[in-house]
Amino acid sequence: MNLYLLILIATGITFLCTTLGSCVVFFVKGIVEKFNKICLGLASGIMVAGSVWSLLLPAMEMGDQSFLGVLPAFVGLLVGLAFFLIVDKIIGAKQKTLSSKRSKMLFTAVTLHNLPEGMAIGLTCALALHGGDASIASAIALAIGVAIQNIPEGAAVSLPLYQDGYSKKKAFLYGSLSGIVEPIGGLLTALLASTVSAILPYLLSFSAGAMLFVVAGELMPESAGEDKLGASFFIIGFLIMMALDVLLG
Repeated sequence: MNLYLLILIATGITFLCTTLGSCVVFFVKGIVEKFNKICLGLASGIMVAGSVWSLLLPAMEMGDQSFLGVLPAFVGLLVGLAFFLIVDKIIGAKQKTLSSKRSKMLFTAVTLHNLPEGMAIGLTCALALHGGDASIASAIALAIGVAIQNIPEGAAVSLPLYQDGYSKKKAFLYGSLSGIVEPIGGLLTALLASTVSAILPYLLSFSAGAMLFVVAGELMPESAGEDKLGASFFIIGFLIMMALDVLLG
């Protein structure tokens, strides 16, 4: 089987599932304060769990069990946090409202999260077709696992954007586009497999740092309140993603 075709099939599945999750925005009605907190809390829980199970743990597993082996995960995480601190300042200076800044930060963070996932799928496909440890079945299994996780992630982008004043069509479009980088990342990996395999732990942990910064700095403060609604749905979102990651391996 052609490597590029296999990657397009695998990452195309993940992209379509991101788009499917983004469709949720068409089924919500109106904007109320409680619903806003639910959306932001749910998105926060999904992103934190995704940062841990989909990004940080795989980044650490790619090294050995020594301190130096897991160092890329810590370095990437810190660089991701520092990078988004700078991005926060730049975007904040250009946007007139806090909700507009939050929307751009959220979209950027989730898009960065999806890029190394696409690269991981591309690398697995390349190994499968070149006699590595992976098989085509394992490459497709990884793609399906990522795809199922991408459904709530698509919703985690589109719903808060809608709450921030975007039309349903625009919120859906941005949610869907956050997943288009997975096919791009997969194809780039096919061209630069040896290089990507070396830097992938850094990319995974960098994306985790970016997502954690957006959650802590933008989403959670907005979802906080005396009714604890945002906190409750943070836990629900976290449990959903944790269960998906653990069940899908």
